[in-house]
Amino acid sequence: MILVTVGTDLPFDRMVKLIDAWAKEHSRSDVFAQIGEGAWTPEHIESAPFLSPEDFAAKCAEADVIVAHAGMGTILSALHAGKPLVVMPRRASLGEQRNEHQLATAKHMEEKGKVTAAFTEDDLLHQLNHIADLKPREPIGPHASKSLTDGIHDFIFKITG
Repeated sequence: MILVTVGTDLPFDRMVKLIDAWAKEHSRSDVFAQIGEGAWTPEHIESAPFLSPEDFAAKCAEADVIVAHAGMGTILSALHAGKPLVVMPRRASLGEQRNEHQLATAKHMEEKGKVTAAFTEDDLLHQLNHIADLKPREPIGPHASKSLTDGIHDFIFKITG
């Protein structure tokens, strides 16, 4: 199953429309999308505006691949679940976000080898057409590393005395 998610803050109709058209063209009935409160509803894939945390975790566990916006919560969930992940950043230049932070996140996480990024519609179609080739990235644990929490502790102690 392919899980598509746009997160909980904003709709991402551009990505969902593209995946819906791809699913129709390739006769894919194994796509589920969490679409937010967009102005458009998919016609060829199953969808819901929102999922409870429990339902989202169940869909992540069931998914073979996750396709998502470049939100850190979604990226961390996919990495924790050990699932292959394609991210398409929302673009402020297209009115999908307040700034280009998702573009920066996608670039950084791809450079770190944690995600496959699709920066354009053509990139996303290419990834969808080769979805069986995607491999899981190294999973992450459910907690921050001790070195990170120690560093945060030391920083806070230093500034608060």
